[in-house]
Amino acid sequence: MKTVEKIEKEQIKQLKFCRKEVLADKDARKKRDFDLMRAQALGNLLKNKVSITFETADEKVYQVQTTIWAVGSEFVCLKSDISIPINSIIEIE
Repeated sequence: MKTVEKIEKEQIKQLKFCRKEVLADKDARKKRDFDLMRAQALGNLLKNKVSITFETADEKVYQVQTTIWAVGSEFVCLKSDISIPINSIIEIE
């Protein structure tokens, strides 16, 4: 298991992402999609923050505490015009 480094959402803009899918299992990807939609609803309705664990192009794993404002087909949008590719997200808690 890789070490998870906690970062602030403002630091995400400096990270590089690749196009590879980090979740090999189809059921894990379905769960991630469900969790993203749930987190979006919590963020928009209750302003609740979630923990997003994701992998960058250099295969480092990071975790950020933030509110998800919108979930698109390829990206998750956070505050301050910050986005994370969905295929890079490992887990949402």
